[in-house]
Amino acid sequence: MSAGQDPLERIAAALERLAPPPAARADWRVHPAYVWTGSGARPVDPLEAPPIALICGVDAQKAAVAENVLRLARGAAAHDMLLWGARGMGKSALIRAAVRAAQGSHPGRIALIQAAPDESLAALLGELRAVDRQFLILLDDLGFDAGDAGSARRLRSWLEGGVEARPANVRLAVTSNRRAIVERHMAEQDDPINPRDVVDDRLALADRFGLSLGFHACSQDDYLAIIAGYATHYGLVFAEDEALAWSKQRGSRSGRVAWQFVNELAGRAGKTL
Repeated sequence: MSAGQDPLERIAAALERLAPPPAARADWRVHPAYVWTGSGARPVDPLEAPPIALICGVDAQKAAVAENVLRLARGAAAHDMLLWGARGMGKSALIRAAVRAAQGSHPGRIALIQAAPDESLAALLGELRAVDRQFLILLDDLGFDAGDAGSARRLRSWLEGGVEARPANVRLAVTSNRRAIVERHMAEQDDPINPRDVVDDRLALADRFGLSLGFHACSQDDYLAIIAGYATHYGLVFAEDEALAWSKQRGSRSGRVAWQFVNELAGRAGKTL
């Protein structure tokens, strides 16, 4: 830099050196999965998911999700999906597994994107609209507080009817612990001013999903079947009484608790999962 350089030019040059280079735009045609950060996408490769055959105890839900994701991968009509219900029953794992299975039969045709239901989702939908590929956007563990009406209405608009509705090559998959997604209170039932309207507004978001699937707590037989499936796949041996004791210590039976027990078995055997 010359001593006679204009001070403004020197300041501009210094700011350019301090500023980080702009992030490279993600290639939406290449990777099996992405995380949308709100301002860009981070590629995820590989997509970590269990083989779909290992997801047990939710056979009807598994069949419906797998078929719907396959339709999307083929470019056929497919539903937006709401997977709701008990914690730890494999809702998000099933989504990942179904996408991975579809990628196996239709290489390169579908990708999974994890995102949040904030205003940046509109920008994401705008980018995906021009891409010759199918996408499933996962909004995981979703729930709106009663006062967060704006976010719920935006999601309703993206699902159906709004000018920013998701393009034809994109579908949404939402997991939630409650079917209505939006929090409800018992006081709503006693509200003398249009109480039914309040409840209907809460359920209107859930009604936007063409495929709504409930996941319920494991029975004992289902819990043991989940463990047996994993144990067979990974070459592990277990005792049923110990598996049941494990669930009692944790106060619940679920796919997550079963997987934690399998992880314990593998650790004892010196194996990785």
